[in-house]
Amino acid sequence: MRRNTTVTAVSAAALAAVLGWGAGPGHASEAQEPLRYVAMGDSAAAGPLIPDQVDRDCLRSDRNYPSVAAAELGAELTDVSCSGATLEDFSGGSSPQYEALDESTDLVTVTIGGNDTELVALTLGCVNLLPPPLGRSCADEMTAGGTDRVAEAIRAWEPAFGEALAEIRRRAPHARILVAGYGTYLRDGGCWPAQPIWSRDADYVQGSVDALNDALRRQAEAHGAGYVDLAAVSVGHDTCAPAGERYLEGLVAVSPAAPLHPNARGMAAFGAEVARAARG
Repeated sequence: MRRNTTVTAVSAAALAAVLGWGAGPGHASEAQEPLRYVAMGDSAAAGPLIPDQVDRDCLRSDRNYPSVAAAELGAELTDVSCSGATLEDFSGGSSPQYEALDESTDLVTVTIGGNDTELVALTLGCVNLLPPPLGRSCADEMTAGGTDRVAEAIRAWEPAFGEALAEIRRRAPHARILVAGYGTYLRDGGCWPAQPIWSRDADYVQGSVDALNDALRRQAEAHGAGYVDLAAVSVGHDTCAPAGERYLEGLVAVSPAAPLHPNARGMAAFGAEVARAARG
């Protein structure tokens, strides 16, 4: 799959000077240049189906959170986020995301893990159009025998994410690295039938998202990166919220965005939070 680069160039000399970015070796003239920002990750960063789509192969929007954050920071953005991406796409494929990084990179954001741990597939497997007991519980199936299969998958994947952060640091030694987590998709108990996921299954799905966020946070802290808590930002703006208040679309999208993904309203809020974190 092709992964193109979207670049937004705006002068940011004053911000660079305030933050002190570019003070490392080889950055003598950085204060006179825009901040160099690389955005990596999957569809939660790319913004599938949000107008305007600037890369149809990766379903990347020019209103995704990296674009919003870059505009607020006055940064030069190289956006290699791509819908469907896993950690393998950081180093492999036709355009490995790692290749966007170098010693001149000042800021990196990363959102990854949802596809590696199959959380989207899990959610789709939890759909029940009829009330209990007229169906099957995905929570019961995924925890049968006393083992939580999703939790096990997250635990098995977590060290690989730590290795990815170490590689990002190696390739971009002067950069501030921010790991942006996933949002709050379902409130406690869900909202069946508005979102056709039974209450216990809604709690299991969001609990699994929270477990992935915990893994992202742990590895960020272990590798000297910041963590941006987008779950907190989206509380009250989940898929159960009124259409005009949602940051994340439900199984049937009511705004131009992919189901179970942030919409433009959510990306604006997430981008603002990432920009705040980048300012320290």
